[in-house]
Amino acid sequence: MIIGIFLIGTLLISGGLFFNRNTVVNYSFLIIYLALLWSFCIHELGVINSTQLEFFKPDSLGILLLLTIGVVSIPALWHGYRYIATHEETPKSRGLFFAAMIILISACAVAYISNHIAVIWIFTEITTLSASALIYHHRNIRALEGVWKYVFICAISITFIYIGILFLSLSIKQAGIEDLSFDSLYANASTLNPFWLKLAFLFIFTGFTAKLGLIPMYTAGIDAKDKAPAPAGALLASVLMNVGFVGIFRFYAVIARTPLLPWANTIMIVAAVLSVFVATVYMTRIKNIKRMFAYSGIEHMGLVILGLAAGGIGTYAAILHIVLHSFVKPSLFFQFNQIYRVYQSKSI
Repeated sequence: MIIGIFLIGTLLISGGLFFNRNTVVNYSFLIIYLALLWSFCIHELGVINSTQLEFFKPDSLGILLLLTIGVVSIPALWHGYRYIATHEETPKSRGLFFAAMIILISACAVAYISNHIAVIWIFTEITTLSASALIYHHRNIRALEGVWKYVFICAISITFIYIGILFLSLSIKQAGIEDLSFDSLYANASTLNPFWLKLAFLFIFTGFTAKLGLIPMYTAGIDAKDKAPAPAGALLASVLMNVGFVGIFRFYAVIARTPLLPWANTIMIVAAVLSVFVATVYMTRIKNIKRMFAYSGIEHMGLVILGLAAGGIGTYAAILHIVLHSFVKPSLFFQFNQIYRVYQSKSI
C-alpha cells in the first residue's frame, strides 16, 4: 500500500510543482517530497523480502539502492535549487525541471524493488520520458540534438527489452508457467526452454545497456549527461544507470540457475571489455569535462559487469562498486556545476 501512496504522492507533488508559480510553495513541495521519499525508504527497509501489491518485493539489493537514491536525492535537489537560482528561469521552466527530477527519482526507486520484469520495463520507460524533459531543459539546438538521440536510442532499447520479454514468455509457456515474476522465474529456471531463454537474455541485456551505459547502446547517455543541467546529469550518471544494472542483474540471476550461465558470462565479459576499451580511448582524447565524466561512467559499468560475470566475490565487488559510483559520480557533477559558474566553460 505504501508504494501506491508514494507513487500517488509523487504525481500530486509533480503536478503541484508544474502548475504552481509561487517560489516558496514550489520549494516547500520539494521538502515534502524528500520526506515522502525517505519515509518510503525506511518503510521498505522494515518490510524487506515481503511481497507488496503483487509486483513489488524489496530484497537486499533493492533496499541498498533505495537508500542510495535517498542519500543522492538530497544534494541533487539542493544543487537543482542553486542551479535555478543562478540562471534566468521562468516559473514554468523551474516547475517542469523539478517535476521531471522527482518523477525520475521515483521511477528509479520503484524499479529497484520491482519483482516483475514487465514492471521494471514500464518504469524504465518512465525514466526515459522524465530524463528527456531534463535534457531538453535549455530549449536550444544542442539540447534538442541531445534529447533526440537519447529518445531514439532508448526507444530502440525499450523495444529490445519488450521483444526479450516476449521470448521469455515463450520460454515459460513451454514450461507450463504463467507468472513472469522473478520469484517464479528463479523457482522454475531449470524448466525454462533454453533456446527462447537465450534469445530473451540477448534482447533484455542489450536493451538495458542503454540505461546502464554499456556496449552496444552506451551512446544514449553521453550527449544526455553533457546537455542536461549538472544536477540532472548527476542523476543520469548514477541512480538511472543503477536501473540498468538492476534489470540485468535480476535476469542474470535467472540465467545463473540454468546451464546457460557460462554462455551468458561470455556475452557479458565481451560487452564489458569492449566498454572499458571504448571509454579509455575517448577519455584520453576528450576535452569536455562533462563528456569525460560520461565516458568514465561507461568504464565503471564495464568493470561492474566484469565483476558480476566473474561470480563469487566478484558479485560483491560489483554491487559495492555500483554503490560507491552512485556517490562519487554525482559529487563530480555537483562540483562541476560550481566550477562552471566561475569559468563558464566545460573545457578541461
